[in-house]
Amino acid sequence: MKRILITGAGGQIGSWLVPRLRELYGTANVLATDVRHLGAEVTEAGPFQVLDATDQKAVGQAVMRHEADTVYHLAAILSAIGEKDPRLAWHVNMASLEAVLEVAREQGCAVFTPSSIGAFGPNTPKDPTPQDTLMRPTTMYGITKVCGELLCNYYYTRYGVDTRGVRFPGLISHGAPPGGGTTDWAVDIFYQAVESGTYTCFLGPDAQLDMMYMPDAVDALVKIMEADPDRLVHRNAFNITAMQLTPEGLAAEIRKHIPDFEIGYEVDPVRQRIADSWPDRIDDSAAREEWGWQPKFDASAMTADMLHHLSLSS
Repeated sequence: MKRILITGAGGQIGSWLVPRLRELYGTANVLATDVRHLGAEVTEAGPFQVLDATDQKAVGQAVMRHEADTVYHLAAILSAIGEKDPRLAWHVNMASLEAVLEVAREQGCAVFTPSSIGAFGPNTPKDPTPQDTLMRPTTMYGITKVCGELLCNYYYTRYGVDTRGVRFPGLISHGAPPGGGTTDWAVDIFYQAVESGTYTCFLGPDAQLDMMYMPDAVDALVKIMEADPDRLVHRNAFNITAMQLTPEGLAAEIRKHIPDFEIGYEVDPVRQRIADSWPDRIDDSAAREEWGWQPKFDASAMTADMLHHLSLSS
């Protein structure tokens, strides 16, 4: 049975991943950590520890005490927030990854680290974006993701650390609020649709981005860490996607359930520039071939499920 430590457990991904892993591997075997105290649904439902993931000594002690053999390293500063304080984004994203990888090298842990479509840049082929291609991001978040991919590959080839990862598209979920990413509009639009029937988007109506519903993202996290290592050619930073959405297109899906829903636009130049530098559609054939990636939700199924859950909680 795996013994797992999760950093950044209070974020958008972590809030879904913690209960899923506890269900699969046993509550006592999954230690959730975050830099801040979290709600009772995490702290009282199983092992929890306040942990600064940039502190290598503290990370090492937590891994040792928990006898962890696997680390899901989710702690990071996202794209839009990262542009407000690039030096902080570099420090948090890179120092925490280096700390986790060093602990993994010393204690023999496997490591999952998420990358992102933010690792691509304006000169990358946009439709489709290949698995192996030019990567020249123009945001600090993207730069840290490219560096992270390379560092994880280095620790695998140099030290034999079992590092694995995926390049997430924008993630849509109910539960934890958005965390300062460029794709946050695709989460907030649902909340506003249910609460007020209107939404003002910070991207233009035709800004197309790859997206994924959180249940599929969590499935990917579990599946890649359970995959046969002999089948993994790329190992780190597999392209994965489920759907391509624009604000106008998603609004049309929502109107199938809420006919009077209205969307307006007040474009944020910073986030629009970031979105314009990212792919329109990525090629995830390597993930499908090497470890059987297959999403379950398309735009229609995701919209229906999101609105159902948000209506129940409103």
